[in-house]
Amino acid sequence: MKTARTTSTTLTTPDGTRIAYRDHRPARESAAPFLLLHGLAGHQGEWDAVAARLLSDGHRVVTYDARGHGASTRTPTTTTRAAHVQDAVTLIEELALAPVTLLGQSLGGHTAMLLAASHPHLVRSLILVEAGPAGPTPELPAWIATWLDNWPTPFASLEAAEAFLGHEAWTRTLEQREDGWHPTFDRATLISTVAELATTAYWPQWSRITCPTLLVQGEHGTMRPDEPTTMLTHRPTTHLTRIPDASHDVHLDQPDRLHEAISSWESGR
Repeated sequence: MKTARTTSTTLTTPDGTRIAYRDHRPARESAAPFLLLHGLAGHQGEWDAVAARLLSDGHRVVTYDARGHGASTRTPTTTTRAAHVQDAVTLIEELALAPVTLLGQSLGGHTAMLLAASHPHLVRSLILVEAGPAGPTPELPAWIATWLDNWPTPFASLEAAEAFLGHEAWTRTLEQREDGWHPTFDRATLISTVAELATTAYWPQWSRITCPTLLVQGEHGTMRPDEPTTMLTHRPTTHLTRIPDASHDVHLDQPDRLHEAISSWESGR
């Protein structure tokens, strides 16, 4: 009798960046594959709860650490939006996932959106969690720098880190040293990763997307107040759902409700 299995490995992108990924295969693959993309300063393990639910539905699920994150190359040669898109394209092509459903949160959702706009033949459908095309946001690099600098590192314990960061998943990439627990990401790399978002809006790319799209907001999320409405104005066929009792990290706050929203939308199409 077949059982679900997970392969953890890496691939190297055309520019030499190492990307760590996990390929979750169900016992019986009976539904379209998913590629899950995490947000800034995050890692692929954030998706564990949602991935398990999708896997049980018969989906093949691939998760990965974006460049500059997790077990992928810590200081890649470039952190452009185009480079992030190419990483996802490389995974899709190398693993023969197309046409794939892209599920991305925050910065990962932005990457998924740009991929759907530029490589429509690879994408079956698009699910954005707390992500959209609004911009520019000149203050963003400074906000990210201040946020990172306010982390009281080193953390004395993983419990202290969880209390500050808000979710256990955020502690999994911390590294223990003699004086406590430290982040493993490179501060300058993360700040450079959002540089283009500070200067650019992506409404033309959003308007070019042709695949079915689900937009998920957290009740207490951080999207600009008018962004979802404007997104629907540009693309009226987009389906919008709001998840109660969820912050920006909908996938961590409410994995069951997020899975239910995805399943309902998928079955209704």
